Amino acid sequence: MYSSEESPLLEGDRIHIPDELDSVYNRFSKTQKNVVVFTVSFAGLLPTFVTGTFVPSIPQLAHDLNSTGAAVSLAVSLSVFANAIGGLVWAAYSSFFGRRPMYLWGMPILCIGSFGVAASMSLRWLLFWRFVQAFGCAGGVAVGAAAIGDIYRVEQRGTAIGIFFGASLLGVALSPIIGGAAAYYWSWRSLQWSIGLWGFLEMVFIYLFLPETSHSHSGSIRQLTTPFNFVWINPFSSIWLLRSPNIMAVALANTSAMVTEYVLLIPIAYTIASLPSYGARYHISNEALIGACFLPSGVGNFIASPIAGRLSDVMIEKWKARRKGIRVPEDRLRAALVGGLLVPLSVCLSGLITMYIAGPLGLVLNLLCFFMNGIGMEFVLTPIGSYNVDVLQSRSAEVIAAVTALRAIILAPVTAAVLPSIETLGLVATNGIATMIAILGYGLIVLTIRYGDRMRAWVDVGYTVMD
Repeated sequence: MYSSEESPLLEGDRIHIPDELDSVYNRFSKTQKNVVVFTVSFAGLLPTFVTGTFVPSIPQLAHDLNSTGAAVSLAVSLSVFANAIGGLVWAAYSSFFGRRPMYLWGMPILCIGSFGVAASMSLRWLLFWRFVQAFGCAGGVAVGAAAIGDIYRVEQRGTAIGIFFGASLLGVALSPIIGGAAAYYWSWRSLQWSIGLWGFLEMVFIYLFLPETSHSHSGSIRQLTTPFNFVWINPFSSIWLLRSPNIMAVALANTSAMVTEYVLLIPIAYTIASLPSYGARYHISNEALIGACFLPSGVGNFIASPIAGRLSDVMIEKWKARRKGIRVPEDRLRAALVGGLLVPLSVCLSGLITMYIAGPLGLVLNLLCFFMNGIGMEFVLTPIGSYNVDVLQSRSAEVIAAVTALRAIILAPVTAAVLPSIETLGLVATNGIATMIAILGYGLIVLTIRYGDRMRAWVDVGYTVMD
């Protein structure tokens, strides 16, 4: 007979980590933990900056390389692919060699790729070096979240991961503005040299201040005193973690929230600028002002992420007390139930406002929708990210990378389909479809909270047992 949704993880072949008795979380002082969060957060910014700062430079790149914008845009899709593959590689090896070496190996690759992009004289070389560049920094999110999971107990982990995600996702909002300004007032080559220099400085900072955080007793981490020998690890084995119904459900919920952000932000230059064929209402033609419209979403991410993380920790403690000491990992997802409703609400309202409310009032209301979406996104992404680390502590980097790869595979065609959908179906219909997708994702979170124990019983991927 299946137990209720208030059952802890079932015993079996799972990794057992009794938080109250395990000293691994006491290895670092509060100051040292803060330094770790700060360091990995800045490393987590790099992937978003590598992608986001490139897009505004596309027209200038096309001109300098005697190519077309469509051809140069292939570099964006290629970097998404490189991020997915690279994330799986760095995550898989971090589970064996540890977190710190992955940063120290990845940053030089990022630097070389950035310098190669800056020196590219043809489209072929640009695409090659963009892949190298994106591959080098691809481990920033997965390995960073895993490092935080290594040093914080379950009841503190959500807050720390929330800060990490908030800082990382701030790059989504800031990078288009910085990239556009750099391309306009400087040059795209100088921008790429700067990213390479940033990677070098980040590598030095990591070498000096980031300790190894992984748990050597977890069964797969190589002992730090062991002489180095390269070991072949299949990076795609992480994808197999998605056969877990729990992980797949929250991964799809995570992706559904991201879909709404892409639907809102990708067509900004068309929906709020001066192209009537896309339903433009606000006649903004200044690139800097268009770029500034990304800010409310990023500010919402930055503000909401630590709040959502802290709330998820509170939910863990609150429901643990209600069960007289029994902790259930799905309780963390309860933090998404209220804030998560802002995701479908914001994308639905934005479509209606853009279509039917003109003038400054419509623009202000739209920016508020972007802000709401940023907040709602973090109330979904942060608890889910912490939940993934909770249930698969020993393979935390791998599960984050697998979820990120799945998200990239789904979002790649979605990104390409947004503008054609607006042209064909209209803005309101396109936002309506995104709203329904977000509602389905919200439903998956509710089902995981209610039936999480039964879902875990279907497929055992080596869950961490929580006392």
